[in-house]
Amino acid sequence: MRDEAVRLALPAAGDATERPISIAIVAMGGQGGGVLTEWIVQLAENHGWVAQSTSVPGVAQRTGATIYYIEAMPPLDGRKPILSLMPTPGDVDVVMASEFMEAGRSILRGIVTPDRTTLIASNHRSLAIGEKIAPGNGIADNGAVTGAIGVAARNEIIFDMNALAIEQGSVISAAMFGALASAAVLPFSRESYLDVIRAGEKGANASVRTFDAAFQRAQDNSADAAVPSLSEKVEDAPPSTLDPRLAGLVARLKQELPQSTFAMGRAGLAKVVDFQDPAYGAEYLDSLGSLHAADRDCGGADRNYAFTLTAAKYLANAMTYDDVVRVADLKTRSGRRARIESELELSQDQVLQTTEFMHPRIEEVLGILPASFSRWLDARPRLLGWLDRRINKGRRVRTYSLPWFLALYIVGGLRGLRRRSLRHAVETAHRNEWLKAATDAVRTNYQLGVEILQCRRLVKGYSDTHSRGLSKFDKVLAAIGLVDKRDDAADWARRLREAALKDSAGKELDGVIQTIRSFA
Repeated sequence: MRDEAVRLALPAAGDATERPISIAIVAMGGQGGGVLTEWIVQLAENHGWVAQSTSVPGVAQRTGATIYYIEAMPPLDGRKPILSLMPTPGDVDVVMASEFMEAGRSILRGIVTPDRTTLIASNHRSLAIGEKIAPGNGIADNGAVTGAIGVAARNEIIFDMNALAIEQGSVISAAMFGALASAAVLPFSRESYLDVIRAGEKGANASVRTFDAAFQRAQDNSADAAVPSLSEKVEDAPPSTLDPRLAGLVARLKQELPQSTFAMGRAGLAKVVDFQDPAYGAEYLDSLGSLHAADRDCGGADRNYAFTLTAAKYLANAMTYDDVVRVADLKTRSGRRARIESELELSQDQVLQTTEFMHPRIEEVLGILPASFSRWLDARPRLLGWLDRRINKGRRVRTYSLPWFLALYIVGGLRGLRRRSLRHAVETAHRNEWLKAATDAVRTNYQLGVEILQCRRLVKGYSDTHSRGLSKFDKVLAAIGLVDKRDDAADWARRLREAALKDSAGKELDGVIQTIRSFA
């Protein structure tokens, strides 16, 4: 086949002695990536440079990550340059990532290179949907990104820019702009950057504060402050912050528990009292005291009372199950509304309205009713079916409209009826079986007892989510019963629990159970 294309001579206009400065910004929706791009373009144009920006929206991982790309350079002899529309691997001077895993994706794309690229990134995480919906800990490991940054980039400026921006009352784009100024990649003064910010109207003062703080933070290059452990947080809490209802119970906790478990025990106690009342907190201490006695009898002191420490956490979680009352209470708390307003950065002249999808089942209604009445209804399938057809449907609830808020507020105030309800009776019976299994196990195999306590991680959530988790929990405990006499029973219990946490379908758990049955 003959090539008949006409080729014209297109000689270069001049020697390729200059190239534009290229900047790629990877930001998620709502983080001001567009504003940051406009600032950089304006900064370049203020100095007579030619600048061009493009953006490519991404798919919805966490409201969608967008790649913004900027090229800028001064005109040569009055001629304007032709600039590229997309970043080219190996040819990007600065990559700015508003989230840590987005920095990792930039490295995978090849636009971060050790001979050219300065990487500016915030090391906080905004979790992807896949990380949030995992039954267990689905959060991706940051280690791979941390290790790659050290070899993939020429220079790096990495710190929690999101936390810094929130502290200064602004958004992360202002912090990233300050970090860019500190990197000195662009030949412009710090005051030139500030002039661009001050030219804006809304939030300019907060943006300037954030810019200055980020600039200084990048210059200092100091490590982020360590996040205090739970023990430090609880121990360092001033006495004035302690719930007055807890004072007597905390004193009892100090007397009955070893020092190594006190912080976790106090956190669990506060959670239980917030869920119900001080009497329920006393019940928590009674159960925890019995578990600690078993731990002490089994030589727990030599193991730093790991059984008691684990029980303090998971017993509190088991006692604070999600029911209709709990859900309604949490949705009507003032702190929740304040948190949403803060996250959305509402101004005083804006009004917040939330619409939530709720799909109650007849099981949730039966759960909150007195146990005897619920069993009476459950024995009448025709009446139950009639009620279910009227209850079991999706509803869009405007939480802060007066009718719906009052309805939720009233339901949230029914905690006084909770301890007589069918749901509470079922949860208590199930909790007692679980604690008995752990206590029996710890007497012969200490680590197995700890592993059984940790299996409570499988039970969480509300409605269908709770049912699925409970089903897995029961399957795991039944499988542990097949190997509890083996020396490696604790290892098998751990494998069962981790398999159950890995996938929602439960296929991996079924595989481990089949393996156990093959030799049990």
